[in-house]
Amino acid sequence: MTDKQSHRIEDGFFLTLVALVSIAFAAVLEPFFAAVLWGVIVAILFWPLNQWLLKAMPKHRNSAALMTLVAIIAIVIVPAIFLAFALVQEAAHFYGLIQSGQINFERMFAQMVGALPDWSHAILRRFGVSNFDAARLTVTRGLTSSFRSLAGQALLIGQGAFSFIIALGVMLYLAFFLLRDGDRLSQRFAEAAPLRPHQREALLRQFVVVIRATVKGSIIVAIVQGLIGGVVFWMLGIQGALLWGVLMGIFSLLPAIGSGLVWVPVALYLFATGAVWQGAVLVGCGALIIGSVDNLLRPILVGRETRIPDYVVLITTLGGIELFGFNGIVIGPVIAALFIATWDIFTQMRKVGEVGDG
Repeated sequence: MTDKQSHRIEDGFFLTLVALVSIAFAAVLEPFFAAVLWGVIVAILFWPLNQWLLKAMPKHRNSAALMTLVAIIAIVIVPAIFLAFALVQEAAHFYGLIQSGQINFERMFAQMVGALPDWSHAILRRFGVSNFDAARLTVTRGLTSSFRSLAGQALLIGQGAFSFIIALGVMLYLAFFLLRDGDRLSQRFAEAAPLRPHQREALLRQFVVVIRATVKGSIIVAIVQGLIGGVVFWMLGIQGALLWGVLMGIFSLLPAIGSGLVWVPVALYLFATGAVWQGAVLVGCGALIIGSVDNLLRPILVGRETRIPDYVVLITTLGGIELFGFNGIVIGPVIAALFIATWDIFTQMRKVGEVGDG
């Protein structure tokens, strides 16, 4: 066996070892996948603040990272915990009203159908919607089951409190070191990645841009839309305003669907039950205020040039949620952005004849 053949075998064995060790490392991290993911996300989002603090205290990297971590806890963690507990309590209360009969979706559906004009019944039958009793039962069971599941989270929070605290600690611990040593870690990654410099820089830049775009441009917009929607519901005296506001915020993460999935049916119910002015106010606020938040805030927070097409965001967000749960809200668009960036790089390489070069 020649030295060249021996080196090939050794290199092949070592590359296999690198792959196996990497897979094993990923398997070890798997139980804390969400904590690691959100640790990376908050480190990226608060990196500018950390850099600003470093300029004020250049020789105190630990202090700057610690102060940034305190800001993360104050701005993100504490409000999120309070909101989660308030939401669970609201959902449990709302479900109690459903069980007691004070809120009856079947009666509400019957009122809406009864308020429809005769000509609308003919149109619905033309589209195959003629069995209103079956539709009423389907809608009622679906809504009741959803609120039962949401109310049941109150027990899960108590049972999973210890796991949640551990995951939160891992996230904050990781974020601290990413903030403190982010420059060195990114440099080591750049040196280890088997990519050409322009490819590496393009992919890393796209990864950071999409993380910021997804969180700043989607989650912050969702918070604002949910807040406005909840306040409008509360002012109109609609029960469960906090719950409806959170649902509007969640649905607003889905382009082309949005918070209208919540406020449109409620507005229709208000019109059907004679609450005309409340329905008109809700439609006006939903269409003119809640609906325009995305168009006003997203370009300011993100910039138009970083946006992925809405249809890609919608499909990848839904697919991400299906595969990864709540974390898929971020993972789906990030994978889509890296897919687009990778193919853009590949296309440019083909144009200049780099693909397949030795």
